[in-house]
Parts: sequence; C-alpha cells; structure tokens
Amino acid sequence: MRAVLVDDSGSMSWGEAETPSPGAGEVLIRVAATAINRADLMQRRGMYPPPPGASSIIGLECAGIVEAIGEGVRGLASGMPVCALLAGGGYAEYAVAPATSVLPVPQGLSFTEAASLPEVYATAWLNLFMEAGLAEGERVVLYAGASGVGTAGIQLCKAFGSPCFVTAGADDKIERCLELGADAGANRHGEGMWDAAREFAGDTGVDVILDPVSGGYFDENLKLLGLGGRLVLIGLMSGARTEANLALLMTKRLRVIGSTLRARPNAEKGAVMGQLRDRVWPAIASGTIKPVIEKVYPIAEVEDAYALVESDATFGKVVLEVDSTLTA
Repeated sequence: MRAVLVDDSGSMSWGEAETPSPGAGEVLIRVAATAINRADLMQRRGMYPPPPGASSIIGLECAGIVEAIGEGVRGLASGMPVCALLAGGGYAEYAVAPATSVLPVPQGLSFTEAASLPEVYATAWLNLFMEAGLAEGERVVLYAGASGVGTAGIQLCKAFGSPCFVTAGADDKIERCLELGADAGANRHGEGMWDAAREFAGDTGVDVILDPVSGGYFDENLKLLGLGGRLVLIGLMSGARTEANLALLMTKRLRVIGSTLRARPNAEKGAVMGQLRDRVWPAIASGTIKPVIEKVYPIAEVEDAYALVESDATFGKVVLEVDSTLTA
C-alpha cells in the first residue's frame, strides 16, 4: 500500500509501506479519507511518539470501507462504510482499528465529512461528559473554540443544553463560533479576554473548563470556576509550569482532571465510541450537529495541508482525501 512517510528531517512523502493485517478483534479499513490533528504535527516533529504497539504511520482517525475483519468481530462486515478512531496509521490506503473503535458513517455524510469526526468528538465527549460529568444547564468555558475539538465542543454544549464561552485568535473566528452555537466569546489576543470570561462566569462561576492551553491560564481558571467546578486539562500549549493560588482548590472544592485519549486502553476508547454512537451519532444524522471542515486536500498534498494548519488560519478540521473513488 501507499502511506505518508516521514524522513529524519520531518519531510513527508506519499510512498510504499507494508499493508497491515487485522488481528483478533480488529478491522482492516480501506481508507477513503483521514484528517489532521495537532498531535499529528507533533508526531511529525518527533515530539509525540505513538504508544507501544501502534502504527508508526501518522493519523488518528479515518473513514472508508471495511476490507476485512479479524477473528471475533461482530456487527461489522466487508463493504460497510465506517469511520474509526485510531492509535496511528490513518495516513495510508489501509488502516487497522480495534472493532470497538469503529462506527458506521452517520447517515447522509460523505467519507471526507466522516473522517473529521472520530478524534475530536471522542476528545470533546470524553472530557466534557465522561470526565467532567457535564450536566444540562451547567456552564462551560472552551479555549481554542475554532479548533476541531473546540467546534465539536460548542456543538455538543448546544445540543445537550449547556451554555458555553469560547476564545479564539481572531474576531472573525469568534463570530463563527457564535454562529455555531457558542453563547459568548472573546479574542484571546485582546486585552478584555479575561474580563469577558468573568462576565460570563458571573458571581457563581462556571461549572466546567476544557483547557488545551494550561500554563498561564491555570490560575485564571481557578478564579473562573464556581463551587464544585471541574477543570479538565487536555493540552499544554502555553507550558507545563505555572504559579497558582491553590487555596481556591479547597475553598471552592474544585477538581483538576488531566486527560489524554490516544494511549488509553482499547476498552476505554471503545466505551467512549459507544457513547458517541448512542448519544451523538443520531444528532449528526439529524443535522443538529454538523462536521466543520476548513479544507480538503488530496493526501499527496499533505505538506500544503500541514502548512495551512500550522498557520492557525483554520476553523474546524483539515481533511486529507486518500481515495476519491470510494463513496459512502
């Protein structure tokens, strides 16, 4: 098969690689499309190695057609259109995934749309609803609202009845977040970001913060949260060290939750995907929740696609089309 290969300098090319085979409980997918995530950019630079046993090929999600199934797989068959959460291997013509991480393509979606869903919706659902226990009516702060996880989080908050405040790096991105369903927001480069966040929090504070930034945001997060609030850290874009008033953790009875997705056991990721299938996929099929895609590139133009993502000029996901002849 062909796959995106990364040389020692970080340069990427579309070249030959060994086709994987599905083991027990696994599914081989003929890939129609995959999508770019921030973790992919880090892996390309050698900063985010795949977990033990995962493919060294970049790519945390894909959509395509079931090519073959391993022993013990039930409910999936050759020819079915699916999308999948991967530990690696998505930037290729074929990818292997645990059957528990494979879902049907939501009704009415193309493969390029479906490829944009698994990683960001698994991340947003896991951390908002499973880790933080977000309940209807609770208020949320989402940083990086224009990102893939951010646009997923906005739509999940709206669909399940939780007002949310977002930040983004440009005024036009904030406007698009509001159009998508955010209740308020502020440009992170503006002097009034924290004032706007405090206005949204009001006297009682917010209930949940989903933070991929951390670092200097940590102390402000503790101030924004109300009694019993939950702070979920999913990234360290501004650094891993900070100073904070830890007394707020006790006086407000706050919880700080550190969370990652990729290295979790397959059983845990399967539980997340099962909830997506039951709770979120119907909302996507009905059009309540929509894929948000900035641009689709042919996989051979992966370098150009990365340049766009690294420019921070995107809203939502950038998708890589692997095989345009496949249709859902």
